[in-house]
Amino acid sequence: MTTKSTGPVTISLNQLISDPEALHDNIVSALGSGPGCLGIIVIQDLPFEFIALREKLFRLSHQFANLPDSIKEDLAKPETSYCFGWSHGKEVMNGKPDTQKGSFYANPLIDVPNVSETLRRDYPEYYAGNVWPKGIEGLEEFEETFKALGKIISDVGIALAKACEKFVSPTLSNPSGTIASLISSSKCNKARLLHYYPQPPSSSDTDGQDVQNDALCGTHLDHSLLTGLCSAMYLSQISPESPPQIVSSPSDSTGLWIYPRNSKNPVKVSIPENCLAFQTGEALSLLTSNKLSATPHFVSGSTKSKDPISRETFAFFLQPDVDDIIGPDGETFGQFTKRVLGRHYAEKAIHEAED
Repeated sequence: MTTKSTGPVTISLNQLISDPEALHDNIVSALGSGPGCLGIIVIQDLPFEFIALREKLFRLSHQFANLPDSIKEDLAKPETSYCFGWSHGKEVMNGKPDTQKGSFYANPLIDVPNVSETLRRDYPEYYAGNVWPKGIEGLEEFEETFKALGKIISDVGIALAKACEKFVSPTLSNPSGTIASLISSSKCNKARLLHYYPQPPSSSDTDGQDVQNDALCGTHLDHSLLTGLCSAMYLSQISPESPPQIVSSPSDSTGLWIYPRNSKNPVKVSIPENCLAFQTGEALSLLTSNKLSATPHFVSGSTKSKDPISRETFAFFLQPDVDDIIGPDGETFGQFTKRVLGRHYAEKAIHEAED
């Protein structure tokens, strides 16, 4: 059984900045561990430039994803577990290579992290440094737009992190600072620009409203402290010669679905296009001893549309540095990350074991 949609807790950025303590109950209702909590919160009243940057980047995402494979693969970084630059078909979700979406990864805040060569070698997925599409017609503003949108999400996420500080377990209070300072000083923050390729048209006579768990993105938990999410944009391009047009979601079932706390029934969560949403990551769950807790979620596709419709979105994973301790047993974020990557990149793990 599934529920078509639900309204997540929504708060104002203005109040988040001016009086975060007043939002305690909102944080508990949205991100807490109580029954029915979605592990997501929506923030409105964003900086005025957010809407234009979102649309601009998503159109650039569509253009990049439709470049020849040879150009895109020049920007792939397998030595980083495909965690910088282009990635398509390399991630393993629930035992299957994920070919439905392409991703472009970068740190919007730091191009080349200032770390030791030892750290860069041991954690290339965070410290190898950004690559950008250079000299490609039409993508001249890709890098600056990616960074500008990322900066807004980071600033809003840091404001939210300040409101979450009181939930950190006393025994895990980090000597290097608060949740907000762990994010703001981190060289590990990572954003992911996602292009979900159009799915083949359905030949069935159904209305296409059924939820297709794992159709676009398999059920998973984020491993960040907080994950900032933009509302998805749907683009239809009838022919290569015509510009893509913004269209409505191809069906009521297409989009983000979340399993509420203590529930086996996922619900669809919609994010207004002029808002940001933030999801709890596993690192924050550990740091707060599950007072704030991550929830499993997935992206469902659609069989309804006969036209080729892509889905564009942007996620910014706000997370600590690899040496920061986030677990009661002294586990660092770097050690935790290696475990998570082992779950999602089975092919790489097998290859390393054979070497």
